[in-house]
Amino acid sequence: MTNEQIKAETSQAQVREQTRKNGVIDEVLTGETVVPVAPKPPVTVPRAVNPSVVPADADLALSDPALYFNKELSWIDFNWRVLALAMDERTPLLERVNFVAITANNLDEFVQKRVGGLKRQEAAGVRELSLDGRTPAEQLALLRGAIAPMHQRMTAVWEETLKPLVAEKAHIHIVAYRELDASEREMMAAYFRRQIYPILTPLAVDPGHPFPFISNLSLSLAIFMRHKRFGTTHFARLKLPKDRWVNLTAFSSQGHVPSADEPLRLLPMEELIMAHIGELFPGMEVTSAHPFRITRNADVWRDEEEAEDLLEMISDELRERRFAKVVRLEVDCSMPEENVRLLKRELKLQPDDVYSVDGLLDLTGLFGIAGIQRPAFHYPRWEPVAPSRLSHEGESEDNQNIFAILRRGDLMVHHPYDAFSASTERLLAEAAADPDVLAIKQTLYRTSARSPIIQSLMQAAERGKQVAVLVEVMARFDEANNIEWGQLLENAGVHVTYGIVGLKTHTKATLIIRRERGDIRTYCHIGTGNYNSKTARLYTDLGLLTCRPELGDDLVNLFHFLTGYAPEQQYEKVLVAPKHMRDRFERLIEQEIAHQDAYGTGRIIAKMNALDDSKMIELLYRASQAGVQIDLILRGHTTLRPGLPGYSDNIRIISILGRFLEHDRIFYFHNNGDPRTFIGSADWRGRNLNSRVELITPVEDPALQAELIEILELALSDNRLAWDVDSQGQYTLRMPAPGEPTRNFHEILMQRALASAG
Repeated sequence: MTNEQIKAETSQAQVREQTRKNGVIDEVLTGETVVPVAPKPPVTVPRAVNPSVVPADADLALSDPALYFNKELSWIDFNWRVLALAMDERTPLLERVNFVAITANNLDEFVQKRVGGLKRQEAAGVRELSLDGRTPAEQLALLRGAIAPMHQRMTAVWEETLKPLVAEKAHIHIVAYRELDASEREMMAAYFRRQIYPILTPLAVDPGHPFPFISNLSLSLAIFMRHKRFGTTHFARLKLPKDRWVNLTAFSSQGHVPSADEPLRLLPMEELIMAHIGELFPGMEVTSAHPFRITRNADVWRDEEEAEDLLEMISDELRERRFAKVVRLEVDCSMPEENVRLLKRELKLQPDDVYSVDGLLDLTGLFGIAGIQRPAFHYPRWEPVAPSRLSHEGESEDNQNIFAILRRGDLMVHHPYDAFSASTERLLAEAAADPDVLAIKQTLYRTSARSPIIQSLMQAAERGKQVAVLVEVMARFDEANNIEWGQLLENAGVHVTYGIVGLKTHTKATLIIRRERGDIRTYCHIGTGNYNSKTARLYTDLGLLTCRPELGDDLVNLFHFLTGYAPEQQYEKVLVAPKHMRDRFERLIEQEIAHQDAYGTGRIIAKMNALDDSKMIELLYRASQAGVQIDLILRGHTTLRPGLPGYSDNIRIISILGRFLEHDRIFYFHNNGDPRTFIGSADWRGRNLNSRVELITPVEDPALQAELIEILELALSDNRLAWDVDSQGQYTLRMPAPGEPTRNFHEILMQRALASAG
């Protein structure tokens, strides 16, 4: 697509139509048989947000609460779209099971962080209103009404739809204890006594035993019993083992290893334990035993300014979080009401904090089912490919050196289409081994177990190179892991910094200093995602590998800021939050408004995880009012209301969800035919722009610019994974029109990667 064509765009429909005609897409779809189909009704999901009505003749300030969605409810809407993938019959069966587990896991994190945070604000008497004008108490009331239906629906999707299908199609049978025959019960009884009984620890509650501590997100049994001799009633809590499923097939196969397509029978662990619960309490009559689960607040207050030692503060916070206030109780729906009341009283919960579950409790246990190898019921295997420049750059050893390759021009990699191991990991491995490399500096936000990145950094330090790493110990739910990685690196001689007081370091950057012909040259990697080889196969992320001196100088300054004292550090090219990024983005948007006024060419496309910064949204509203055409590709939540007459007529939002998690951030400004493109770690969210160290880099190579623009166009043209959102917050899944080919964003990018590597 040419710049002149981009200038002419005035609506999302035009973008989609023009992109469909793009030669690259046509090439990908060559040979596809297009079968005319009857029009399908739009697919929608329940809407959590309920925005205010904006009168047609209203003249509201751009900060008016009526112009914004509620952030928390918009996140609930996002999780409905995840659950929709589990309900979509086009999704492979075991992937549907996986999406139920992801929905449940997402909801767990949301309750811990967001519900927990709102409860803490409510208890503290916070009166600050959300962008849409609601107090913490009002938002909590809305969330209860939004979470309960999702809880019920995701359970029903598993119990009523997927569990029977998994048995029928994939031959994976989830059985109840009552369905076991005599021989199976005998085997299970022996297994229970030999393997399970010794590790169980029932905790009684009586005058000598206070109500026990219950760990966060652990599955437990609430056991009520009567003393056979005295007739007194008693309560005990039993924490269940982490192994959720008992493989009945393995027991009955007598050493035979079942093949991938043989029937499999699985028994939930809680069913086995409840069947033998009486053996734990001789002399007592067990009157009821039901599963339950609690969720604790993970939004723990921290005072970084008063902290003398950041590591000690985070360690204290982890201990505090372990004992934090309970914010949710999930119980089996058949648990007697008086038993629920006891749990509610002892855990100091309100009625709205209790969720009754009619089915399997803790659906994150379905990850174990989804991971069973049944290739016919999973997405076709995808193996990321090595970027062509890194695999066919030349035959000589010097030509294959990654530093020589980068000296011939910038390289952009797009994971998981391009292999993380063949690009980013290779850069670190070669840097660690290269005798001319003097220093390596890197930020680590989240990484993976047995990380090759960690190994390369340690090897570099052991070989006498100067290695400095900022390990962010405030990465939510990864604090303990990151402390462990930091200490491991320190033991290998790496200089480790544990974040900056008052700011979370979210930037993704690597700086390599190399001696070449008596001079110093810098090599950089600036990315949108974490240095994590596991998530690099699941998340879509971009990385720029370059030896441009101006970018190298900027990263030198950034690392001096991160590891030393340089609060007024300046940067020539990159955008760094919280000091400069907001101003730079605001100037870019203002420039599009000016171009629209002068030439009618104002155009912005931004791809992010989420959008909730009020100042950025006000500016986007103003740009829309000026006529600037704006397309936003937002995977998660948004507080901006698109398509509001008079305010956001020219703003369109889509959300793409599929087999990969959309995680890259791309920003495109038309700039009256001289495009400006950027990638990096930051969304247009208050936390990214105000309270994190973030890094956005310009991408100035014309070929790489064109590649970024093409990625955005392909996303906007998708008619398989994309959801359109309207001004009322209703998300509608796109479907191909009759006779129109399916354009699956992820599949097109996989095919393009294969074609470019071939």
